Amino acid sequence: MTTIRFRLNGAETALDADPDRTLLDFLRGGLALHGSHFGCGAGECGACHVMVGDRAVTSCDMPLWSVAGKDVTTVEGLGGPEHPHPLQRAFIAEQAMQCGYCVPGILISAAALLKRNPAPTENEVREALDRNLCRCGSHNRMVRAVLRAAAEMAAS
Repeated sequence: MTTIRFRLNGAETALDADPDRTLLDFLRGGLALHGSHFGCGAGECGACHVMVGDRAVTSCDMPLWSVAGKDVTTVEGLGGPEHPHPLQRAFIAEQAMQCGYCVPGILISAAALLKRNPAPTENEVREALDRNLCRCGSHNRMVRAVLRAAAEMAAS
């Protein structure tokens, strides 16, 4: 066991854990943060995305040691029912989800994009979401939702 220190959803976190355990396994099993989903287990589908710094990364193949000293944001850290993130509001307004399995990872990918680029073009949004698989075919609505959120965030 090793003590791993990082910031999780804005809170300082120190864990005594196996440093080779995956971040996703720890988030879901150790902290009961179930927003990030296990999809492929190979970092290919995006269902497990979390934000490390300002980048969306796969947590299913990321060892816990690799987040030491870093800022990690899960979908739970974006916002909640009382204070939803503009992306969450936009996804609801645009009806940009069906089954919802991929949505947490897509929200994280979109939030990382907007953190780096607050006024993305449609093509930049599509490129940012390209690593996220959605079997329901909701990508066009998701792109509209990200652009809507960007406009809302720029206006506030």
